Amino acid sequence: MTTTRKARDADTPYAKVPAITAVFWVVKVITTALGEAASDSLFGVPYLIPVILVAFVVAFRRQLRSPRYQAIPYWTTVAGIAVFGTAASDLVTVLLAYLISGGNFQALLPVLLVTLGYAAATALVLRRWYRSEGTLSVHSITTRRRQKFYWWTVTCTFAMGTALGDLTAGPLHVGFLGSSVLFGVAILVPWILHRRGYLNSIAAFWTAYVLTRPLGASVADWLDKPVHDTGAGGGGVNLGTGPVALGAFILFVALVAYLAIKRPDVQEPFDGTGPASAGSLAGTSREST
Repeated sequence: MTTTRKARDADTPYAKVPAITAVFWVVKVITTALGEAASDSLFGVPYLIPVILVAFVVAFRRQLRSPRYQAIPYWTTVAGIAVFGTAASDLVTVLLAYLISGGNFQALLPVLLVTLGYAAATALVLRRWYRSEGTLSVHSITTRRRQKFYWWTVTCTFAMGTALGDLTAGPLHVGFLGSSVLFGVAILVPWILHRRGYLNSIAAFWTAYVLTRPLGASVADWLDKPVHDTGAGGGGVNLGTGPVALGAFILFVALVAYLAIKRPDVQEPFDGTGPASAGSLAGTSREST
């Protein structure tokens, strides 16, 4: 008797996150830019916050309950975390700026503390994840518990990356454009080290994943901030947060629709006996954890 699809889904350990392909990194960077611009825009239209929050909660619940990866709920969840992770980082920075530096938002210490704090939180989640599951591979995320570890890590990396981008653009006076170039170059480092055998694929993946946040956010800030934004060590193009958020959203929707229809990033079932690496930055290699 032929096994039904529902029964197969119940017995087969399908990965609940996408394969690491070139498109994955493109969508991830666009999502971070969208999160930065959308978070800034929401201060002017606060009535949209509940709508976005509801959409995020619905997508996240569907993501957790799904037996396998689906592009729309997955990337909607990432976009929601991008928006609210940015806000969480910014709010903590503002609070510390008032407490430590008298409201000076360009002071070094508050932003540095927030960056280090979220870096420590990211390291703690990864440590607990590894001690619980024995791997940090995205190819092995086939259970709800591993999903929760994954999403906690994603949330922490978004908040840390936001603070890191603010640190370089503001207190360190690198500027928005300079930060975009800095993180654009930095994100190539783990890829090069991995290709040459100096860095395993899981470490390369999570390092690059963290760096996508300040990269996308710096590009978004450069595009939307005023030309003479001296507080950030250099101005922007002055397109405004609304147009930048809308442009990023259009690109985001188009790419996610492509992934949902063509499904090039659906992983093969993971049986727990083969390699379980995070893959290379282009998703072309595997290695044991």
